Amino acid sequence: MNAKKNKETLIKGNAAIAAGEYETFLGFCAETTRWEFVGEKTLTGKQAVRDYMQEFYIEPPKFTLIDIIAENDFVTAIGSIQIKSESGDWAEYSYCDVWRFENGQMVDLRAFVIKCR
Repeated sequence: MNAKKNKETLIKGNAAIAAGEYETFLGFCAETTRWEFVGEKTLTGKQAVRDYMQEFYIEPPKFTLIDIIAENDFVTAIGSIQIKSESGDWAEYSYCDVWRFENGQMVDLRAFVIKCR
């Protein structure tokens, strides 16, 4: 799969999350997808990601994409994300996500996430 197609897939996937269409997003992921939140935790498999989304995305998050870079099987997205907490407050995080694709699906994520002040 080429870099341009992978980049388009990630953009569509993030749009699905922002619209609250989590199952659509998961359709872009391999069954064995692995998400590493560097320094925090690792999720393995679609069900673990689904559970994470149900727990932490009380409302669909709001993305601001600053830059996206694609080469070979990797797509790197840099931006910010706002996530609503259980108390109803929005928290903002800066992120750098490094995705690895295989056969057109997202198989690995290394997410570097920092809470903004």
